[in-house]
Amino acid sequence: MKAQVCIALISVAAFALLAQVGASKTLAAPSASVILVNGRVWTGNEAQPWVSAVAISGDKIVAVGTNARIRKMAARDARVIDLGGRFAMAGFNDAHIHFLSGALKLIQVDLTGARSLEEIQQRVKKFALDHPNEPWITGSGWEYSYLPNQRLPTRADLDAVIPDRPVFLSSYDGHTGWVNSRALELAGVSAQTKFDGYGVLVKDEKGEPTGVLKEGAQRLVRGKIPEPARAQKLDALRGEIALANFLGITSIQNASGSEGEVELYNELLDRGELKLAVRFAISVGPQTTQADIDRIAVLAKKYAGPRLNVGAIKIVLDGVIETHTAAMLDPYSDDPSTAGRASYTAEQANRIVTMADRAGLQVFIHAIGDRAVRMALDAFQTARTLNGRRDSRWRIEHIETLQASDIPRFAKLGVIASMEPIHADPATVDVWSRAIGPDRTKRGFAWHALQTAGARLMFSSDWPAAISLDPIRGLHNAVNRQTIEGEPKGGWLPEYRVSVETALRAYTSAGAFGSFEERSKGRIAPEMFADVIVLSADPFKVDHADLFRCHVTTTIFRGAVVYEAK
Repeated sequence: MKAQVCIALISVAAFALLAQVGASKTLAAPSASVILVNGRVWTGNEAQPWVSAVAISGDKIVAVGTNARIRKMAARDARVIDLGGRFAMAGFNDAHIHFLSGALKLIQVDLTGARSLEEIQQRVKKFALDHPNEPWITGSGWEYSYLPNQRLPTRADLDAVIPDRPVFLSSYDGHTGWVNSRALELAGVSAQTKFDGYGVLVKDEKGEPTGVLKEGAQRLVRGKIPEPARAQKLDALRGEIALANFLGITSIQNASGSEGEVELYNELLDRGELKLAVRFAISVGPQTTQADIDRIAVLAKKYAGPRLNVGAIKIVLDGVIETHTAAMLDPYSDDPSTAGRASYTAEQANRIVTMADRAGLQVFIHAIGDRAVRMALDAFQTARTLNGRRDSRWRIEHIETLQASDIPRFAKLGVIASMEPIHADPATVDVWSRAIGPDRTKRGFAWHALQTAGARLMFSSDWPAAISLDPIRGLHNAVNRQTIEGEPKGGWLPEYRVSVETALRAYTSAGAFGSFEERSKGRIAPEMFADVIVLSADPFKVDHADLFRCHVTTTIFRGAVVYEAK
């Protein structure tokens, strides 16, 4: 009996010792390779929104908390970043971007911010003089508002400065091409040319091409432009990644693309040069088949990593309001002869969305006009009816205007409102507002109305179809609805402004949710990827009108400092 008791006591003691050892292992703090201390760190977690320090080990955050606690976790050779009271947060997630197009823009004529036809002409002429061996002069960024009398441009405007070499200039939204006579000549485009697809080859009263090509008609000329070499594309991507790091962007969601484009990023990944996380939506068209969807599904399985991921398709349902190609429910106010039109029939949209959803692919739908937004919601409703409820996380991109009756449908269907605050910069909306008139303008870029109705807001740039890639500029617009000069006073449609916290979530954790990655990034918390940025000022404390003055001073991607202000 005594022996049994003795054995029992030894067993209990042994169990207690093992439990103690196990507990000590559990409580043992991991060694941190990088720590940030003495900061005002916004975690994005409602239960613990603010901490002063962060510990990073490898590519993950391992702890957040007080300076004293985090300092104890530092390895002997850990890098210590003393924030000195500065603001830190999760890296920006640009949830709708065309990254390669933006990268190539860096080696073309940059027309961003050109405020007159004369300035556009000067920039084009200077680029041509600086690049005498370029067979084509290409560029982008011109805005409708800054042309004389807000008219569309003409080939004569370009012929006046570059008559001998072909020129192709894309508008800032990417939906309109502007070419000179030499480009039309080389492409074989004349008065006899017809374009029957989605888009318009604009002609004058004599039937001659004006030099403007809307939407798909751009292909008539764009197809003649020599494709950049693979090495050029890779170099351009490297430059754009460096720019993204400078701006605090640690994740992007490419809202268009092909398998060939994905392979470029994969090469950079293999070389250790992909210093941001990339998720791809593969572009599809109205004639997409089940076989096409199946091929994309195979691609999604091939590329399913945390740094390079394919998981969605992209449908472009309409155009833009400025050129009357967005699909509206009622005619345009300044051209009652048209209400625009969708690039898909309802049957095509419903069929493709249902096929993709059934294959486990997410669906992005570009929809700017109120008719297109309704069509997109209808397509998602059809897929829900046919496929049943699942975690689809459908997205409508842009949503520049919509009917009040469609706002509640976002929350009901679980559709993410993926929007670009930079597009609502009051400096760019004159032509936009004139096209749809005052009544529909009142429903323009209705972020707060969608949020109030329970929709999840997700913000991005749409770069290069935007006046700026900088998320800080987007943050400024979301909170103020003012230009950086402070106009209009009191904000443009101020009822749709959102709070600083809402906007920051829309640029971080909402983007992570929108790519099914909310458990691994978008917040400052243990087990999250160590994607952290430091700002020059605290956006919660600065005067809202000065938000645009904030800038990124440090960017950490997956635990490594990829940008640091000198």
